[in-house]
Amino acid sequence: MSSTLSRSFSRNLQELLRGADVEIGGERPWDIHVHEDRFYQRVIAEGSLGAGEAYMDGWWDVERLDELFFRLIRAGLDRKVKTPRFVGQILLGRLGNLQNRRRSRRVAEQHYDLSTRLYEAMLGPTMQYTCAYYGSDGAEASLDDAQRAKLDLIARKLYLEPGMRVLELGGGFGELARFLAAERGCEVVSYNISTQQVAYARKLCQDLPVDIRHQDYRDTAGESGQYDRVVSVGLMEHVGPKNYRGFFELARSRLKSGGLALVHTIGGNVSRSRADRWIDKYIFPGGVIPSEAQLARAKEGLFVLEDWHNFGPDYDRTLMSWDANFVDAWPRLKGPEQLDERFFRMWRYYLLSCAGAFRARGLNLWQLVFSQGDVARYVPVR
Repeated sequence: MSSTLSRSFSRNLQELLRGADVEIGGERPWDIHVHEDRFYQRVIAEGSLGAGEAYMDGWWDVERLDELFFRLIRAGLDRKVKTPRFVGQILLGRLGNLQNRRRSRRVAEQHYDLSTRLYEAMLGPTMQYTCAYYGSDGAEASLDDAQRAKLDLIARKLYLEPGMRVLELGGGFGELARFLAAERGCEVVSYNISTQQVAYARKLCQDLPVDIRHQDYRDTAGESGQYDRVVSVGLMEHVGPKNYRGFFELARSRLKSGGLALVHTIGGNVSRSRADRWIDKYIFPGGVIPSEAQLARAKEGLFVLEDWHNFGPDYDRTLMSWDANFVDAWPRLKGPEQLDERFFRMWRYYLLSCAGAFRARGLNLWQLVFSQGDVARYVPVR
């Protein structure tokens, strides 16, 4: 690339960044430092994917990734850089079902089946890979305390009673199922397609009335019987717009009369059919963050929405705690194969860019409670 063209790319990018109060070569923690001149062309040509890959390759650095992304997203720069490939992916997302059964297994194999040691170090003893709940009184709460508060919040919102049967769609490492069985006296059936998580959850829930099934959440449609409660924590982000309606139809079909369903999900302010390209390639293949409009349309005529609770700022705090745990554990985790220096940069880019997005209120964390309209009165819980 000629030096003239390189300077042109540099000027274009610097002009965009100034709109977010970010400088190249500046002295503030969120200012960017470029080590490779090809960085400019890569970002202009490839947008978020090019920026993320260039960071992984060490072409640029910043002291505070979270603060950089907070400013970029607050200024709307994520919507201003569009490339031909980005437009093509949007079209693909609208035409195809990127979260069918075969494609859904990609995220389990690529992300959730990573080293369990990584997740144990990052998440802490609760092994909760979803937003913690600090609440209004949680200023001094630790990550572990806030995760336990989240489990308790879910149980209270569902008004659980001993002996109730609970269907969990997307079970993670099994801590919610264990909590509902051991602490609330419930019988739990949990569906999960991650091999590593299922093995961990089965060991965790041994000797409890918990059935961990290594199956897609859609497989529950073929079973007999119904449940007093249905709960889904961190699955909706992988369901996909083409399948939202089917998800709610499935949840309703499994729910007894007078039952309640709870969905815990990241939520976006704009309806999308495809995720950010870098996140889609490296972190959550096929993942899409649902919007208010998409979820409301999908549940229409099936459920009464009893409560909609947004505590998105708590995810910023959760992600920053995960990053601190990850960095602290890295000397014990790193190795010559999968967990190399490029992985370290990729993982921090993921955690801290997401923290910045929640801080900028570009992302939310929602808990939604549904009934079939046969509950006389539901009292929201906080």
